[in-house]
Formats: sequence, C-alpha cells, structure tokens
Amino acid sequence: MIYMPREEGQGLVEYALILVLVAIVVLVILALVGPAVGNMFSNVIRNV
Repeated sequence: MIYMPREEGQGLVEYALILVLVAIVVLVILALVGPAVGNMFSNVIRNV
C-alpha cells in the first residue's frame, strides 16, 4: 500500500459515458421502430 492512485472521478465519467451510449442506442431504436409502432396503433384504432 505504498502508492494508491486516486481514481474517484473516473467511475463517474465511465457511468456517464455508458448512460450516453445507452441513450443514443434507445434513440436510434425509437427512430427505426417508431413509425412501425405508430402504424400498428393506427390499424388497431381504425379496426375498433
């Protein structure tokens, strides 16, 4: 235990990067699947 580097802020940055990547993936999925889901709900409402 002669030298212990301080890595307190590193974990926070890593969590922030993971959160940003997850948000980007969710936005891309919503952009690709969103119109199909909207059409499906429109068809359900039209048939009711």
